[in-house]
Amino acid sequence: MEYQNKLVLAPMVRVGTLPFRLLAAHYGADITYGEEIIDHRLIKCERRVNEVIGSTDFVEKGTESVVFRTCLEEKNHVVFQVGTSDAVRALTAAQLVCKDIAAFDVNMGCPKSFSISGGMGAALLSKPDLIHDILTTLKRNLDIPVTCKIRLLKSPQDTVELARRIERTGVSALTVHGRKVADRPRDPAKWNEIADIVAALSIPVIANGDVFEYEDFQRIKVATGASSVMVARGALWNASIFSPNGKLPWEDVKREYLRKSISWDNDVKSTKQTLKEMIMHYSCLELPEGKAINKACNLADLAKLYGEEKYYQSVRGSCLF
Repeated sequence: MEYQNKLVLAPMVRVGTLPFRLLAAHYGADITYGEEIIDHRLIKCERRVNEVIGSTDFVEKGTESVVFRTCLEEKNHVVFQVGTSDAVRALTAAQLVCKDIAAFDVNMGCPKSFSISGGMGAALLSKPDLIHDILTTLKRNLDIPVTCKIRLLKSPQDTVELARRIERTGVSALTVHGRKVADRPRDPAKWNEIADIVAALSIPVIANGDVFEYEDFQRIKVATGASSVMVARGALWNASIFSPNGKLPWEDVKREYLRKSISWDNDVKSTKQTLKEMIMHYSCLELPEGKAINKACNLADLAKLYGEEKYYQSVRGSCLF
């Protein structure tokens, strides 16, 4: 895994499943992060090869629920992000998936209550000793790159100090979301504080925050000096943001996402959630499209909604899900 001059899809809960990761890569993303998965859940899984669709699945024992699905097509650029508060559990989870991914990332920036209450995500930012324990344990025992993603602390000096300590663990790269824990998405990302971190470190820094057009990749890179750039909402609203040729029509992107969801037998609840997230920026869920998504019971219903019945039938004919 290289971290220089890369366009990166951010980890997004309930969105960063295999179809969306492949969608982003299709349009030009160099590195794609999966959604955060909690270590407790992953270590309850077993690895299975799904020969019907050609995927590798990590299935929760006793439930048949697919917790993480990947494939050979993305093996060299997919990053697994874990939610953890314990070095041993993090390593146990990593050892289960490490042969099927390109890198392993620890979430240290999620501000959501469910994450913080479990001592994960942004809760780790105030526990540098635990951060050191988790990252050094992973680094000593894994043959793939280990990285982490943080948010800004209360002062630029505090963030730089933490970043330097993270660098000393031997991680391959550090992603910095240019907002503090208390900041909301509407608050502007502080690119200047990311620049302070870049100047203080020798490892690659991935800058994240306020990238909504292809041109923004270069703007934030110049402003911060970061090695690479990560995008979340901009990719969610139109994954073709990664294309240097300009964004494709929104309708085309949605249909391409649905086709990939059909091909990879994506969970219908996950597919519906992602489609709703994709349209919320441009539309209203109370309009006919949003209501139709809510009413859909399966992928066939969604295929009919978006005029992809023939594609659905062609896939169903060759893959009996």
